[in-house]
Amino acid sequence: MKLGKLGVWYFFDAMSSKEAANTAQRIESLGYSTLWIPETTGKNPMVLSSWLLSNTKELNVATGIANIYHREPGVTLAAQKSLCEQSNNRFLLGLGVSHKPLVEGVRGLNYGPPVKTMRTYLEGMKAAPYTALSHEEEPPTVIAALGPKMLELASEMTQGAHPYFTSPEHTAMAREKLGKDSWLCVEQKVILEKDPTKARETAKQTAAIYKGLPNYRNNWIRMGLAEEDIDSLNDKFIDTTFAWGTEAAIRERISAHFDAGADHVCIQPVNPNGQMTGLDWDCLEALSN
Repeated sequence: MKLGKLGVWYFFDAMSSKEAANTAQRIESLGYSTLWIPETTGKNPMVLSSWLLSNTKELNVATGIANIYHREPGVTLAAQKSLCEQSNNRFLLGLGVSHKPLVEGVRGLNYGPPVKTMRTYLEGMKAAPYTALSHEEEPPTVIAALGPKMLELASEMTQGAHPYFTSPEHTAMAREKLGKDSWLCVEQKVILEKDPTKARETAKQTAAIYKGLPNYRNNWIRMGLAEEDIDSLNDKFIDTTFAWGTEAAIRERISAHFDAGADHVCIQPVNPNGQMTGLDWDCLEALSN
């Protein structure tokens, strides 16, 4: 797989299938290498990946992430290998343990110790039989990893890690834990808005849905943020975790991730005109060159 340097991370739940295909094609035309899609309570990421891959020619599609509690390891392996063969190895499987409030509160499942549960799941995938025709190359897997132990597991058992909602300083720590050979695919939220008040207020609206999730909170505290910073979503929190401002300022933050050891940065463009107004194409076009 040619992972490429710069990708896009985006929710497609509000789009029709036709709109999603058109969006993926436009992202591909701008030169982005990989399109990352999440999984929460909306579209099935495996089904959506198949659709987006079939409607593009060179764009990679990655799950960022597929929830391991939603499917048995052998089923995930079969989906991964099928998508790899269908797309000529343009599918990147990103797996994660999600969050206890989502797994237990929404799905009614039992949430286990994150690192142990992920290790067991990866072992289950490795042991699962797959008897259909496969692509000649082994499809890659990355895992959502924030803390040192999960990062070490990523290095040990997968192609690498996909940290979400972090900072260049966290990227430097992640690279140290992963070693030099593992992929480090970092998500970065970006807002193309020069007005500090508007940019930070937009960022707060996006961050509000995440601030109560324990895995993110624990990691932000490891990153040096205080409980008060997280609860209030103050300027320190926003400026640590978001890239906002001019095109040059956002490019500087992206470069900081690469300088810290990232192999790939997937930008999540947050629309300064409101979350429901759609993808910020001005931002994607500005950063694509």
